[in-house]
Amino acid sequence: MSSSTIHRINLENPLTDTSSTSQTELPFTFQDVKAAIPSACFSPNVWRSLAYFFADTAIIVGLYATAMYLDAWWFYPIFWFATGTMFWAFFVVGHDCGHGSFSRSKWLNNLIGHLTHIPILVPYHGWRISHRTHHQNTGNIDTDESWYPVTKSQYQEMDWVGKFIRFDALLFAYPLYLFKRSPARPTASHFVPNNDLFRASETNDILTSSILWTAMIVFLGWLGFTYGFLFLFKFYIVPYLIFVIWLDLVTYLHHTEADIPWYRGKDWYFLKGALSTIDRDYGIFNNIHHNIGTHVAHHIFIGIPHYHLKTATDAIKPVLGKYYRVSNEPIWKSFFTSQKSCIFVPDAGGEVYYVPSSEVIK
Repeated sequence: MSSSTIHRINLENPLTDTSSTSQTELPFTFQDVKAAIPSACFSPNVWRSLAYFFADTAIIVGLYATAMYLDAWWFYPIFWFATGTMFWAFFVVGHDCGHGSFSRSKWLNNLIGHLTHIPILVPYHGWRISHRTHHQNTGNIDTDESWYPVTKSQYQEMDWVGKFIRFDALLFAYPLYLFKRSPARPTASHFVPNNDLFRASETNDILTSSILWTAMIVFLGWLGFTYGFLFLFKFYIVPYLIFVIWLDLVTYLHHTEADIPWYRGKDWYFLKGALSTIDRDYGIFNNIHHNIGTHVAHHIFIGIPHYHLKTATDAIKPVLGKYYRVSNEPIWKSFFTSQKSCIFVPDAGGEVYYVPSSEVIK
C-alpha cells in the first residue's frame, strides 16, 4: 500500500459504518459490537450537549472574573491550571461537534465547534477534517494522522531537532503540528486548502476556519499591544500552554502503549485498527474533561456523544474481551513509561509493535 493512499471510510454517517463487517479475522464483527450497545447511546440530546457547552463557558468566565478581581500572584497558578484544563474541556465539546455527535444539526455543530475551538486557537474545520482522517485510518502506520509511530529507518534519518520535538518536547508539539504535521507528512497545513488533508469541496470550510483563527491571533495581538505583554501572559498564554499539554498528553496516551499493535497493508482494516487504542483513567478529571479517556468505544462509534460513552463501554466489554484495552495506572506514570518504551516500529511486518529505548541504536 502506498503511504499516500488515505482510506476514506464512510464515517460521514457515524451510525452506519459497516466498513469492517466483511472482515472476520476478529472473533466478532462491527455489527456484533454495535448490537451490544443500547440504541439510545447513539442519539445526541441537543439540550444536554448545549448544557455542557454553557456550563464550561460559565466556569471559564468565572475563573477570569475571579482572577481579574483578586489580581493576586498566589491565585494565578490556580487560575492557569484550572483555565487551561477548562480550555481542554471546551475542546472536547467542540470535538463532539466535529464528529456530529453534539447534535444532528450541521449548522449548530459548526457554530459551537467554532465557538469552542477558535478561542483556543484550533482551526475548527481543519482540525475536524484531519481528525476524520485519523479515525478512518486508526492503527494504520502508513495513513493514520495522530501519534502514529515512526519506523526504524525514519528514526535514524531524523535530525536532533526532530527527535527532540517528537520524543522530548512532545507535550508542546501541537502548535507545530497545525502547520507542518510531522516529518512523515511535511507538506500539509491545517490552514491551507488544496493539500492531501482536504478535499476540493472542503475549500470554503478551511478558509472560514483559517480566517477566524487569524482574527483571533489579531485580537490577541491587540490585547498585548493595548494592555501589555504581562497581561497577555497572565490571562492567555499560560492557560493556552496548559491546554496544549492536556491535548498532547491525552491524544498521545490514547494511542501509545508498548502492547498496542500497528498494522500495514492487508493486515489492517477499520475495526481492528480502531481497537489499537486504550482507555485511560484520569481520576478527578474524568468528568471535568467529559470522559474523553473512554476512547475505545469512541473510536469504533464516533457518533456516540461523550455523555453516553461510559454506558457504551460497559456494553461492549463482554463482546471485545481481551481486545479491549484499559489502563488504571497513574497518568504521568503511563506517560513516562510510554515515552521510554515506545520509540519506533520495525520497517517491515504486517503487525508490529514499538521498540523500546533500550534497543534503540543511537
